[in-house]
Amino acid sequence: MKGQTRRRFMKTSGAAVAAAAASARSYGRVLGANDRINIGFLGCGARSAGHRRMVEMSFQEKNLGVVAVCDLWTQNRERAAADCRERFGADVEQFRYSEKMLEMKDLDAVMIATGDHQHALLLADVVGAGKDCYCEKPMAENLEEARLARDAVLASRQVVQMGSQWVSDPVQRKVRDIVRSGALGQVTKIEQSWNDNNHRWHEPDDPDVHAIREEDTDWDRWLLGRRPRPFDPWTYFEFRIFKDFSGGITSQWMSHGIGLVHFYTDTAIPDSMVANGGIFGWPDIRENPDTFSALATYDEPGILYSYSSSYANRFGDYSLIRGKDATLYAHGGEGSPRWLLVEEGQDLPGGFDFWAGMQAAVRKGQARVVTSEEYGELPPTGVSDDSKWHLDNWVDCMRSRNQETNGHVRTGYWHSVGVIMATRAYREGRKLYWDRDEEAIADTPPASLPSPQGRAVRG
Repeated sequence: MKGQTRRRFMKTSGAAVAAAAASARSYGRVLGANDRINIGFLGCGARSAGHRRMVEMSFQEKNLGVVAVCDLWTQNRERAAADCRERFGADVEQFRYSEKMLEMKDLDAVMIATGDHQHALLLADVVGAGKDCYCEKPMAENLEEARLARDAVLASRQVVQMGSQWVSDPVQRKVRDIVRSGALGQVTKIEQSWNDNNHRWHEPDDPDVHAIREEDTDWDRWLLGRRPRPFDPWTYFEFRIFKDFSGGITSQWMSHGIGLVHFYTDTAIPDSMVANGGIFGWPDIRENPDTFSALATYDEPGILYSYSSSYANRFGDYSLIRGKDATLYAHGGEGSPRWLLVEEGQDLPGGFDFWAGMQAAVRKGQARVVTSEEYGELPPTGVSDDSKWHLDNWVDCMRSRNQETNGHVRTGYWHSVGVIMATRAYREGRKLYWDRDEEAIADTPPASLPSPQGRAVRG
């Protein structure tokens, strides 16, 4: 498929939507309740190594098998195959092209960890081939592909889990229960400030960049219809910092953040979005910002969502859910399960030593730690991306085939639209709106807004 254009691939993926709707292909190998689930890995870079660690944690317990690895680059395939042999004692099939891997009759499920711009089209192809799928976020980088992937999954009987692992974390689920219970009162603002202090996603001495040769991969296929350009190893491996292939902070981190907002508040897609930022800390080869902030509104519940990241200072990461009666505060960055519930009227000054002060507030009964049996008395401020809980939820849903995953495909569509809006608002320097009736990003507010119920269904 060397030289295949995006138009041709979209046509193929469009056919996958129709194929997914056909019952003859809607589920490949019929599994019994105790049958082994055979998994293939599509895209074998660093995130795929995390996928293999997730599978390893549940390999025996959930009766899983690994049967294939697929990557355009020879070295990635070979390394992933060697890793499967070491972790699982399995000699897996190796494929350069996903369509060849998807022809395997004993392949039940695929875990996608390719470049951001490839996720949506590959997801549509996977479900069109009758395979279940775990797809990394962001689900899509443009609306056309987001709709195509969503429609392909919804037309199929396949079980899909988006790689937004925090929605399966037991403490994050407790936080959602607290918000749903009304204990916070009316929630009007959610804030997330997640930061780092390094040249994120750019490694000047990246050994893979120096090792790869164009003849060892398929550059045209990797581009997947993005505008033609000469082979560039930096773009190939560091796609997150180049604007044609990713939003960077929006696609990678804000996709988690806005997905959690939807999860906590039962909302779907913001009504408006503004954003700003720039390349301030690391003026290297990157095109995407290293410092970024976005503000979004959800009009029906009346919530302002504030997201911020800096890659030149990592002090004071936090998340906040502000209600009229109480506040939920998470100490730590993305995925931190260290949440505290603080009722209003406790006379806790804004400028005090926050963590020491909160510990004192807990002792006095002015605040309480939100935790779960899995975490014990005090959860950590950060946990691994390689979530056994999220993998197990996908596997359990594959076996039962009668329940929705925690990260079902609509959550992928919702977060994709949100981050596409944020990316465009930053690049275009203007406020953008979501028209729910037309499923389109607009320059002006739509004439009318549907009810929250209609919003959730249409999202």
